[in-house]
Amino acid sequence: MLTRDPQQFLACARTLAPDFGPATARAAFLVSPDGFLRAEQSAQDNHYMADAEAFDGDAALREHHELHRALAAHLPVICFPGREDTPDAVFPNNVFATVAGRLIVGRMRHEVRQREARRPDIRGFFRDVLGYAEVDLSAQHHPCELTGALVIDRARGLGFCGLSERCDEAGAALMHAAFGLRATLMFDLAPGEYHTNVVLAVLAGRAALVCAGGFADPAVVDMLGALYGPQAVMLSAAEHAAFAGNAIALAGDAVWMSRRADQALSAATRHALEHTAGLRVHSMPLQAIEAGGGSLRCCVAEVF
Repeated sequence: MLTRDPQQFLACARTLAPDFGPATARAAFLVSPDGFLRAEQSAQDNHYMADAEAFDGDAALREHHELHRALAAHLPVICFPGREDTPDAVFPNNVFATVAGRLIVGRMRHEVRQREARRPDIRGFFRDVLGYAEVDLSAQHHPCELTGALVIDRARGLGFCGLSERCDEAGAALMHAAFGLRATLMFDLAPGEYHTNVVLAVLAGRAALVCAGGFADPAVVDMLGALYGPQAVMLSAAEHAAFAGNAIALAGDAVWMSRRADQALSAATRHALEHTAGLRVHSMPLQAIEAGGGSLRCCVAEVF
């Protein structure tokens, strides 16, 4: 099912068991922020991005190294080098994604990010080392920025696809097929939002962080509350602005976010995550990396 109707999607989703696949990834990969600078093309539709003078490449490299060390204590994590001609490459989850046995390569809106999709080392690693088949969406004309635009409930095979300049309806349909999802809901993001994963996180297939202000239609927010029940955590505007919605579960009992996001959590949000959803909060300082307009979840490409 691929639909714009929240109630039709909800009715379908409620019939699905959490047997689509593992709720969290078995490994992850990162791309180092070498050449980390403000990409003016990306800044056209990413209001979270800081001014050029706020970028500190050395600090970003230090933060990224510590993020790699911290995540690697919980699951296998590899890191590919960045390149000076791809200043946004520290956010690889928009370009590369996986399902079991398949690498999916997305179609980026901006040319500066389309360069990332052509990297032979990342493609070769999945093809020649892991033996993954490749689904290449990068050469067609419809933007589909993978798990930036599409938030996935991996346990039930559900997709939540926010439409913006970074993903149109045709791109959403291509991703729905590439990931082999059971049902995908398409909806408009609020004006000024560029990616769904800044306003929504589905955690370990059972909980959700929801930034209501990021959705153009309140009915989508209501549907998420109905689907995830007491484990749908509605974030405040301050939590949203601090990237609390850009979080990821890399195990069934933990959620990862930036230190800035962690510090912005209200007592009620923290209680809901830790006691209602059973997810311990882990965080890392990422102030320098967040100047690039993304946060911790954007840095992590999952390997299923």
